[in-house]
Amino acid sequence: MAFVGRAVQRVALAAWPSLSPLCRTSSRSYSSEPTNEKNVPYEMTLKQESGAASGPTKPLPRSADVVVIGGGSLGCQTIYHLAKMGMTNVVLLERDRLTAGTTWHTAGLLWQLRPSDVEVELLAHTRNVISKDLEEETGLHTGWIQNGGLFIASNKQRLDEYKRLMSLGKVYGIESYVLSPAETKDLYPLMNVDDLYGTLYVPKDGTMDPAGTCTTLTRAASAKGATVIENCPVTGIQVRTDDLGVRKVKAVETAHGTIETQCVVNCAGVWATKLGDMAGVKVPLIAMHHAYVVTERIEGIQNMPNVRDHDASVYLRLQGDALSVGGYEQNPIFWEEVNDKFAFSLFDLDWDVFMQHIEGAINRVPVLEQTGIKSTVCGPESFTADHKPLMGEAPEVRGFFLGCGFNSAGMMLGGGCGRELAHWIIYGRPERDMYGYDIRRFHHSLTDNNRWIRERSHESYAKNYSVVFPFDEPLASRNMRKDPFHQILTEQGCVFQERHGWERPGWFNKDGAAPVKEYDFYGAYGKRKNTSYKYSELLAKEYTFDFPPHHNVIKSECLSCRHGVAVFDMSYFGKFYLTGPDAKKAADWLFTADVNKKPGSTVYTCMLNKRGGAEADLTVSRLEPGAANLPLAPESNGDAYYLAIGGGVAEHNWNHIQTVLQDQGFRCQLTDLSEDMGMISVQGPKRWEELGEDGRFKLKKRIQIRLYPMRLSFVGELGWELHIPKNSCIPVYQAVMAAGAKHDIINSGYRAIDSLSIEKGYRHWHADLRPDDTPLEAGLAFTCKLKSSIPFQGRDRLEKQKEEGLRRRIVCFTVNETVPMFGLEAIFRNGVPVGHLRRSDFGFYINKTLGYGYIRNPDGGVVSAEFIKSGEFTLERMGVTYKAEAHLKSPFDPENKRVRGIYD
Repeated sequence: MAFVGRAVQRVALAAWPSLSPLCRTSSRSYSSEPTNEKNVPYEMTLKQESGAASGPTKPLPRSADVVVIGGGSLGCQTIYHLAKMGMTNVVLLERDRLTAGTTWHTAGLLWQLRPSDVEVELLAHTRNVISKDLEEETGLHTGWIQNGGLFIASNKQRLDEYKRLMSLGKVYGIESYVLSPAETKDLYPLMNVDDLYGTLYVPKDGTMDPAGTCTTLTRAASAKGATVIENCPVTGIQVRTDDLGVRKVKAVETAHGTIETQCVVNCAGVWATKLGDMAGVKVPLIAMHHAYVVTERIEGIQNMPNVRDHDASVYLRLQGDALSVGGYEQNPIFWEEVNDKFAFSLFDLDWDVFMQHIEGAINRVPVLEQTGIKSTVCGPESFTADHKPLMGEAPEVRGFFLGCGFNSAGMMLGGGCGRELAHWIIYGRPERDMYGYDIRRFHHSLTDNNRWIRERSHESYAKNYSVVFPFDEPLASRNMRKDPFHQILTEQGCVFQERHGWERPGWFNKDGAAPVKEYDFYGAYGKRKNTSYKYSELLAKEYTFDFPPHHNVIKSECLSCRHGVAVFDMSYFGKFYLTGPDAKKAADWLFTADVNKKPGSTVYTCMLNKRGGAEADLTVSRLEPGAANLPLAPESNGDAYYLAIGGGVAEHNWNHIQTVLQDQGFRCQLTDLSEDMGMISVQGPKRWEELGEDGRFKLKKRIQIRLYPMRLSFVGELGWELHIPKNSCIPVYQAVMAAGAKHDIINSGYRAIDSLSIEKGYRHWHADLRPDDTPLEAGLAFTCKLKSSIPFQGRDRLEKQKEEGLRRRIVCFTVNETVPMFGLEAIFRNGVPVGHLRRSDFGFYINKTLGYGYIRNPDGGVVSAEFIKSGEFTLERMGVTYKAEAHLKSPFDPENKRVRGIYD
């Protein structure tokens, strides 16, 4: 059985079964039923050869502090970390044997570098647990093999991406090297390097063994007091409703007894959706077939690093003296009916689907053309809409946590995510910024939308090996949420971005409309591929690490705002009303700033978690009693507040507020009117009567509608936000554009906002400001009422931090060279790495690249103003360093004159 030769490949998809003995291992099948067992590339699995036991391997306790459901990588890592953190009255329930679902057949690769600082930290923890901690604790070897990792670049853009990873890795002490084709050949003699642009070599990457890892994890957890029970399927989740109407976990039911608990962790992998249904929790993931093949022995392959050839969509994993070969297809097979009895089972491999990986594998390692296939491995894996896991407490039920949807990366992310999940459960929030994995990142209208889940998951799967470009946007499941301005802006050339299901303006194309079309699945499954697709063509031109081709369009939008006037559609913002008898108490506790100013005033503030980290930044307006002067406001006889929140994080904010209200027992109502109101922001130095000091009221009278104007700016200019009832949005927009015509008013989008806001030094939540950053570290101390005696959540942590001094703080950097930066660039002080840029953009008014990043003192000391002023800073972009100037204040309008209407 040999890999198909090049001559055969051209016709293999049509006639593969008759052309090579390789296909005799399986036949084409779209069946969802398990096949006869195939060999997998591990010396052992945890399957009982004598057949499944008839009942639980241990007696069930009557109660537990936490019940983890699912004995795969995440379940085992979670219970291990719970026990290690001191929570020992915890139980893991596995319906069959440990690893029986999907973990047992995973490839087990671990790559340390990813285009995310948080993921780099998560992967580092997994590696430490598997390669060091467990062996020290138990004396057992997990099966970790450190054979290194090699990333293949067949073009400049791919190598640029790898150089970005290398620069980020320097901040975290991860050893990596960019190799020439010749150096790559020396390292991996069997590799064809004729078409290479270069490679990235990471010597301390490696391979994990699922059975060895999970065995060692559960033994270590059991030694600390945890209980691991196999052969015990869960049949139900009991949920109770408390006196305030809050749904909470009560117990876990099995055929062998019930365990009372207030906390359940859903680590059930592809079965997680069904487990969620038992508690009324939506789990937005989908199961797909995911495959690899294992070769016969290859002479000379021993000790070679694992290989990722992203452009060929293939990976080559060292397996002793053989290779496992797999990848990601454009047409993966969905597992339509998930089988509850599926354990230690595999599907027949569909060669029509898998064949697309063969040519790339043979091209990279030519000896494969003459190498036989020992076994095929095709099993189910769970995939999500953005190729990120689902974690955190479910919005629907308190005490129901998710640890699933790992997109075939559960082994490599398991250690880091298991620790964060344990921290989440014990302390109420994770230690790191896990927003990108938090289930609350998705709007509740999407998490049970089958079309959205299916389309987005397909696109994420198909693009898993694509270059991660700064300005990429999805094509799948678009136009799910459209604001009242969508059609009129489309006609004016708006190129939309997708955030939280909303279509929001990105930038405006001067060559006419570029609407988003229905998803075509990239031509897979017999779908006709979209043709003459202007939006997709414009998006493809943005695929660069250089200045994008529409750089001058963004420049025009920015400078029109700086010198004239621009209008921004910000309707996707979350718009909440907080009312009720305890509204003032809730506002005092929730918000760092004192929002109890005179009615009609608006305050910029943060919301914190218990550790002082920023869960949100937002504006809060105190309303007149009765709220009669605001559109759509609920009636209130007492204190009431209007909250305007960044739309991409509105669900997260909503759930954070609800959780605080529940935990504190505040008698309040939070009302969401995001869909019922539009919002436009008019910004710039040109004063025109319709929106002047008193002219805004003339506008209201002129078009005879109710709107709520707020004197706010996201860009650092004199401006107003208009919050408008849905049915009145178009008349208001038309009136604004007509009034501004004499000043050449233009439409602008969020690409301009990104540039303008960073130029001014305004923070973006989840970029410059995250749940692991405090307002003091972020330069937002002015939002905190520390001079008052009013308590607020996280205040004690801020006071302690203020007393001890900041060990890290955000700093602005500019470079004089005209070079694009996008974030993740390494920051060096006197040649020593001290951090990385969180966000970077080009500031068109100051005509410089600038970025913001948090820096630390390498000695662990306080990061003072003097520490910053006395250092010589450089930024590393793709391996090249640039001299940088550090700023303690924004280099643009540091005295805040322009927002006060003072234009010198």
